[in-house]
Amino acid sequence: MNKLLHQLADLTLKIEAEMRFLQLWEETAPEAKALQSLTPFCHDSLEFHQWLQWVFLPKMKVVIETETELPNSSEIHPLAEYAFEKLKQDTTRLLQLLNTFDRVINQG
Repeated sequence: MNKLLHQLADLTLKIEAEMRFLQLWEETAPEAKALQSLTPFCHDSLEFHQWLQWVFLPKMKVVIETETELPNSSEIHPLAEYAFEKLKQDTTRLLQLLNTFDRVINQG
């Protein structure tokens, strides 16, 4: 596994750990219909943190494990900033991790 994939694997684990710490991690998956949304980020059927947990992180884990082609760009952080404004938790660390993820992919 190359250095970039190692960096991304580390970031995905840290994102998951921070989501768990902030109690944004859910034990029960949303209904399958919610996960099949064609709207970007499943915005019409999931909260942003749900999309991170149930769509983004699983897809990134597959990409990392199979060493398939990475996305050309990533702009998750701006949407996360907007989505997390309404949360009571301090999402500063999670936002930093997502910003780092964007930078790593965009510089990739």
